[in-house]
Amino acid sequence: MPGGRRIAAVTDAHFDVAAGECLALIGESGCGKSVLASALLGLLPANAQAAGEARIGDLDLLAADERTLARTVRGRLIGLIPQSPAAHLTPVRTVRSHLEETVAALTRTRGRAVVRVAAETAAERAAFPMDHLDRHPHELSGGLAQRAATALALVGDAPLLLADEPTTGLDRDLVDHTVDELRRHVDAGDGEGTRRALLMITHDLTAAERIADRVAVMYAGRIVELTDAETFFGAPGPRHPYSRGLLQALPERAFTAIPGMPPELGDLPDGCAFAPRCERASEACATLPPTAAGTACHHPHVREGIRA
Repeated sequence: MPGGRRIAAVTDAHFDVAAGECLALIGESGCGKSVLASALLGLLPANAQAAGEARIGDLDLLAADERTLARTVRGRLIGLIPQSPAAHLTPVRTVRSHLEETVAALTRTRGRAVVRVAAETAAERAAFPMDHLDRHPHELSGGLAQRAATALALVGDAPLLLADEPTTGLDRDLVDHTVDELRRHVDAGDGEGTRRALLMITHDLTAAERIADRVAVMYAGRIVELTDAETFFGAPGPRHPYSRGLLQALPERAFTAIPGMPPELGDLPDGCAFAPRCERASEACATLPPTAAGTACHHPHVREGIRA
């Protein structure tokens, strides 16, 4: 940043996503979710630095050079449904052109007619209307651009799919269709018995509940809770106060907003970043909380049956 100042956009992120699993990464805007996804694909800005390891098979993504990322990883090992999909579409080319080029590049499909059919099949999977395939990006609504991006991401049948807000701009029926198709993509596998993995970044907790096996909650650049989806959305509920606040903000639940605002990533406190907004905060929260049982909190909610 100007003046040599550094910001830790994501810190100490530890998680895995197994084949056949969907991990939903949730949290308020600006908490670092999309930065994390960009790091996995080598798409961070030039002034950003990433440390640690991020492995898919034997390949460390953070150590891979641009040639490896471009020719081996993007689209082939990892598919991406980007946030703001219209900005990722070439403005002078039609959706059909995008799809046909992607089919030709990422699959063994050859022949103009066969590639055309494969492109239309990809569009159909994402519920993209056939009569819009010959339109340019500026002629698409936000929802149509979202569906085009989803279709493109599914073409390569990559072992890992990163879906960054894949339901933005969609009405409820199309949200359900999209997440169901992503779930089918995970469960169907590669035809050789190996299923795929999905990391879905989303604000839509209803969509997350519909598709996720596990849920990771991020706040101010840190993952503060990681638990299975049944526990998170079910009667036990999450343990971290922030996670509970997210659920209670839903209209079908208490429809109660979390008080206050998230901190600036460049001005984080030494201790728990959520403490100023937390009704359970104490003096202990002036230090970073340990991570125990998947929850980084000094005062996590204790589930019934575990109380002393």
